[in-house]
Amino acid sequence: MNFLSVEKLSKTYGEKVLFDQITFGIKKGQKTALIARNGTGKSTLLNIIAGIESPDEGQVVLRNDIRIAYLPQIDHFPEHYSVLDTIFESETPIIAAVKEYETCMSLISGENNSQIQQRLEKAIVEMDRLQTWDFENKIKEILSKFGIHDIFRNIKELSGGERKKTALAKTLIAESDFLILDEPTNHLDIDMIEWIEDFLSSSNTTLLMVTHDRFFLDRVCNNIIELENGNLYQYKGKYDYYIEKKAERIVQSETQHEKLKLLYQKELAWVHTSPQARTTKAKARINAFSKLKEEASQKTENRTSAFKVKTERIGNKILEINNLNFSYPNLKLLDDFSYIFKKGEKCGVVGKNGSGKSTFLKLIMGELKAASGKITPGLTIKFGYFSQDGLSIKGNKRIIDLVKEEAEIIRTENGNFVSASQFLNNFGFKFEQQYAYYDDLSGGEKRKLHLLIVLMRNPNFLILDEPTNDFDIDTLNLLEDFLENFEGCMLVVSHDRWFMNKLVDHLFVFEGDGNIKDFYGNYTEYKVEKEREIRIQRKKEKTTISNDINPAPPKKTSNKLTYKEKQEIMALEIEIEKIEQEKKEIVAKMNLGEPAGSDLTELAKRYQEIDQELDIKSTRWLELSEKDES
Repeated sequence: MNFLSVEKLSKTYGEKVLFDQITFGIKKGQKTALIARNGTGKSTLLNIIAGIESPDEGQVVLRNDIRIAYLPQIDHFPEHYSVLDTIFESETPIIAAVKEYETCMSLISGENNSQIQQRLEKAIVEMDRLQTWDFENKIKEILSKFGIHDIFRNIKELSGGERKKTALAKTLIAESDFLILDEPTNHLDIDMIEWIEDFLSSSNTTLLMVTHDRFFLDRVCNNIIELENGNLYQYKGKYDYYIEKKAERIVQSETQHEKLKLLYQKELAWVHTSPQARTTKAKARINAFSKLKEEASQKTENRTSAFKVKTERIGNKILEINNLNFSYPNLKLLDDFSYIFKKGEKCGVVGKNGSGKSTFLKLIMGELKAASGKITPGLTIKFGYFSQDGLSIKGNKRIIDLVKEEAEIIRTENGNFVSASQFLNNFGFKFEQQYAYYDDLSGGEKRKLHLLIVLMRNPNFLILDEPTNDFDIDTLNLLEDFLENFEGCMLVVSHDRWFMNKLVDHLFVFEGDGNIKDFYGNYTEYKVEKEREIRIQRKKEKTTISNDINPAPPKKTSNKLTYKEKQEIMALEIEIEKIEQEKKEIVAKMNLGEPAGSDLTELAKRYQEIDQELDIKSTRWLELSEKDES
């Protein structure tokens, strides 16, 4: 039985058709991702399903007894609310009981008067009656993971990132059967994203979400719906299955496209030569021709132009950073950091929110001044800076005018020149859309325009701060293709693990308190290494505790290996060699960028398994070796 049934749904804004007569259903337990290009109606469709907007036609049918929790891209919290009011806004008995208990606990810590004590006792009785303690522990775990400690802070005091975390916490805490999430990973660090992955993967909650995070999508979702040119396509599988089946569909549509073109040419000849008949039959044929013209002119994914702009020549001296220091009051972000960039380097920057990643980029761009140290760019370096702040626009201007302010003519990769209008069209801004005003664009379209303007300036050193936020997957694939072939240097802050794995040579890991670890490899390799270090540290701690409690007895003088142990050590040596060889092969595949989608996930999983196995076998081999030497 469907939790959700969407039946013949249509929505139009002005002359723009977002979707037309679409129909689909979501069953209990299904975790569904909605994929579409920016500006094609993803958020609108979620708003309609959540009951915030109305369709032009069709209906949304939800099972009567299900509870929905919705995370929109932009929150609409009342400014007078506290974090507590926001998170516990739902009026369900369990939520109300937890809210009352938390309120009483905060008050009881002050003046311990009898009225508060009585309220607390009643709250505890109600928590017992509703069996709410496990739920309260779940709430505390979520709030702790999101770094939400002061639940009595006013909403208007929070930063944009803190508001996002509060909204997400509220959504996950809600007692819902059906979660609707619009870009839940935006503005979150990788550790938090991975925790949400685990949370949603292990949950029985039915899910519908919009996300551009392909790692997140692949780990969480088992059903994909794609909205394209007003039509809907459904893929019952993970991201790799979607890619495979979409490729097949594109091949088929290419054949159909050529047939449509031929038919279109025939109809065009008829329209040009026919008399201006006013018969119903002629009118019907002309209307059919208009529809055919639209269909024949539609571009499929493989005909979409890639990012191709001229890159300025880069000299031998790139960028030198010497003994850089920067702090805010009570917060050290960079501690004596030095690095010399080399030609063609592509460096990723990762770390928790607030660890100094964006600050690092602003220091390089001269937007902030370091406490001490020096940043020296080479004479030929031309920076292209894509910031989170977006474009600074004075007045509401048309798209074409914004591009023409940069250049009327743009030089492409092959040395040719194109007009500003042609350039925009190559990037998916169709000719009729180019005269739209900037304020009418979607968030993703605004960011894409920002990126285009950055690339128009022909940089040879790209500095990108969260470039994947709000981009659709098609745009991300195009951007990744461009960056893979980009001949200059790149420094990128991103929480998008897929993006980082494809593009970076090594990472600057902001570990906190000014410490920056230079790790050679991509994010998956770093993650595997980090988990290995954690296991070794835990093992050491466990061994230390065990030795403190149970000191090892004195070694006996006769400690030679038995025949069985000698056979075991020989077998271990062979097994260890095989495991180490497999590790090398996995790392080589990751470095070559061969795996994609679930294959990459499986490789990382296998790497962890054999790494753990290697630890166990190496420890046993060491024990036997030490015994043999004694």
